[in-house]
Amino acid sequence: MKIQNKLFLILFSFSLVLVTTLVLLMQWSIGKGVIEYVNTKEIDALKPVVEQFSQIYAREQSWQFIENNHGDFRRLIASQLKASDFLPSKGRPPAERPYQRPPMRGGEHPQRPNRPSFDGQKPQKGDPSQRRSKVPPVDTDSHYALLDKDKNLIVGGYFEQFQYSKTPIMVDEVIVGYFAISKRNRLTQGYELDFIEQQQHYLWLIALLVMCLVALITLPLARHIVEPIKKITHGMHKLTHGDYQARISIDRQDELAELARDYNELALTLAENESARKRWLANISHELRTPVAILRGELEAMLDGVRALEISNIHSAHDEVKHLQRLIDDLNLLATTDIGGMQYRKASLNLTHLLQGELEKYRSYLADADIYLNLQGLEQNIELYADKTRLCQLFENIINNCVKYSQATVLTINISLASQDNQPQVTMEFYDNGIGVEPHHLNHLFEHLYRVEDSRNRKTGGSGLGLSICRHIVHAHQGEISAKQAESGGLAILITLPVAH
Repeated sequence: MKIQNKLFLILFSFSLVLVTTLVLLMQWSIGKGVIEYVNTKEIDALKPVVEQFSQIYAREQSWQFIENNHGDFRRLIASQLKASDFLPSKGRPPAERPYQRPPMRGGEHPQRPNRPSFDGQKPQKGDPSQRRSKVPPVDTDSHYALLDKDKNLIVGGYFEQFQYSKTPIMVDEVIVGYFAISKRNRLTQGYELDFIEQQQHYLWLIALLVMCLVALITLPLARHIVEPIKKITHGMHKLTHGDYQARISIDRQDELAELARDYNELALTLAENESARKRWLANISHELRTPVAILRGELEAMLDGVRALEISNIHSAHDEVKHLQRLIDDLNLLATTDIGGMQYRKASLNLTHLLQGELEKYRSYLADADIYLNLQGLEQNIELYADKTRLCQLFENIINNCVKYSQATVLTINISLASQDNQPQVTMEFYDNGIGVEPHHLNHLFEHLYRVEDSRNRKTGGSGLGLSICRHIVHAHQGEISAKQAESGGLAILITLPVAH
């Protein structure tokens, strides 16, 4: 399955679960709220009954007038609720818990006194309204009970399986009893039930509309997210087939745009590496072919008798062999460095003493080339953790590069200490006052076999590998090397190495 389809299904499924959960929670919340509202409304509707009980109790000073008088109790409640929706279901009168008076001494029960009824007449014996119903309680109907101040049942229906709202009956700011109304857990009739059903219907319609909107939004969103990925994938296929000129243009400001920029940088780097590889192969073949062709021509000339077999001619052929040997040695050294085979034996050494000792060796060499050596900053005591042999090779290549190509009269070496990210570093700057190098050549001086001018390198015997070897040596010491135009007009080589702690 494609990413676009997966993303659409994930977003749509998550939205469906979320919307369904919200609808169910809202239905539960509305139903719960309406039931609480109905229960509160019923309590408010029966407040006059509470007031009437309070007045009668104040007159009678006891609950005997209503004790176990279920008929009058029901009629009182029914008369108060006749204009409301809170009457019990038809054909199912509310059941009451049977009342049992505790026995008196001797096992006799006291005679029940005549109690006033609410219509001013005594209840008749055998009145059906006085008979206790055997029908089990219904959880959709409300049940009413009158309790004394200790919450003992006086009259009405009081069942353990129901929860009751108890309204205190006050006489002279003293609680004399409680009027208990069972709490409904669900509705079976009334406009409240119609309201709940209507809201549930509307909620599902809204949920359906929301899911349609989610589908309309999710599909373009998934396409918007996946479209750059498709472009990058198409570009990667081109890279795998060697097309390094392909570029991706994504007009966005997110991570995919950054990925596209990284892809373009990768394609550019691969193109440059491919160009460098081709140039490397072309330069190697050229460098090897030239001395071999010269050597072959001189030998064939001597074999054919065109040139005499003399010591001078043999020396000329020998020079070409040495040049070829040096080129092969340098290529082998670079190849060894690239594969990590160049050996380094690092130890603590004093950079100042090392430079002073090495530069004394090159004073006469530089003097023969009419180059004056100027040293600055060698009075500092600088410790390095480095390979002495490789550093000497580094200095030799830089000085040889100055002698062969700079046409300078002064070579200055300046040593200075600095700190970067709390790491002390030493900077060695080699700069001359020679002809210098054009700015567009500076970034390529450390590439393999890169030469500013082929004819001049042929004359001096250079192969364009010296500075490339210098770069490998500096990087192996966790340093940096770069080239720039010197203020004196020549070329400046900057080398930065970490100082030993």
